[in-house]
Amino acid sequence: MRRTVCAGIVITLVAAAGLRSRVAAGNGQNDEPVPAVRAASILAAPERSGAHFSVDEPVTVSGYFYEFHLTSDYGPFTAVGRSQLATRIDEIRAIAALQDVSKSQVFLASAGGAVVDIGKGAASAVTDPVATAKGIGTGIKRFGVNLGRASKRAVDKEGGADTGQSGATTAADTVLGVSSAMREWARKVKADPYTTNTVLRDALKSIAKVDTAGSIVTKVVVPIPAVVGTTAAVGDLVWSKDPEALRKLNEERVRGLGASEKVASAFFRNGWYTLTLQTRIVAALDAVKKPGCADYLESAAAADNEREALFFVESAEMLQRHHAKAPVDKLLTDSRAIVAAAGSSATLLAPLDVVRSTAAVRTALGEIAARARKELGASTLVLGISGTVSDRARQDATRIGWTVRHSGA
Repeated sequence: MRRTVCAGIVITLVAAAGLRSRVAAGNGQNDEPVPAVRAASILAAPERSGAHFSVDEPVTVSGYFYEFHLTSDYGPFTAVGRSQLATRIDEIRAIAALQDVSKSQVFLASAGGAVVDIGKGAASAVTDPVATAKGIGTGIKRFGVNLGRASKRAVDKEGGADTGQSGATTAADTVLGVSSAMREWARKVKADPYTTNTVLRDALKSIAKVDTAGSIVTKVVVPIPAVVGTTAAVGDLVWSKDPEALRKLNEERVRGLGASEKVASAFFRNGWYTLTLQTRIVAALDAVKKPGCADYLESAAAADNEREALFFVESAEMLQRHHAKAPVDKLLTDSRAIVAAAGSSATLLAPLDVVRSTAAVRTALGEIAARARKELGASTLVLGISGTVSDRARQDATRIGWTVRHSGA
């Protein structure tokens, strides 16, 4: 089944010849200009700098997301979106913690004097930042997320889902070599064992190679904040279960959603989803398990870059939290953005950093509103945004019929 295109911040056009062109919103004369942003104006002090990193000025706006560039003791990093910035900061913290562990007397004594060079990727990262950005899967810039209909179902693509990752660490790559000792050390520093951050991944591998039996990890104390809520539940799965067992659990949950084998295959073959990202979106949809969840997984299977994959994951997690507070009945189908219906109300859940007034945004909100009224029978429309909405964009949304509310991502 072929999905038609609905306008978004970046509109994906699928031509008859199968070629794509991307049109960035914001070029129209009546579009609100892209804001000039400084890190100091949008980030709290701990987010701007820490013991091992600092966020560079200025911060740019790429579509719906802020784009951050970090300078760290372990090389330069890029984060597209505030949620990815939080991940980068956590990764840097975990690298620093592993570096401290490798130099501790407890580790050195238990390791028989073995020396582990943590953060050794920093030198090459500084000398070749472009290659490093590709290596950690963060070199994606100035793209957008189309909020309307998906342009084409991944299961329609010849040969199945395309990983689309040239020169990047794929999901399959991140699974290779992840031992139980590596997962335990990841648990110790509250890190993702399937991370695409090569500096962190190498640090985890180096420590685990010395502690193959997992005996040292129990002797070391690392002062890392506790993880709570949904993150803790998913974290426990990726830390405690071996990759094959986790895959089987995810596959079982996807079948429980009612997804077809073709949809499941397209989703699991999409290389932009690490095993952790797969687990996050599947766990979130499984917690809701309402009509439309399987269809949303099909939309997610078409993600063609890291930021899009994360958008689908975070949308599903917003749905999970929304459903826990106000149970939903069903989801709008054939949509890249989650629109959840409960009675006569429909809520668009969007994990976005910033929304400004553009022709593309107005078109997208208008089309989604019309579909929600017609297909979901909604008379009340709520636009739940995790980030900020400009005054002009808020006025646009209100004229279309949306009530704008802040909804934490």
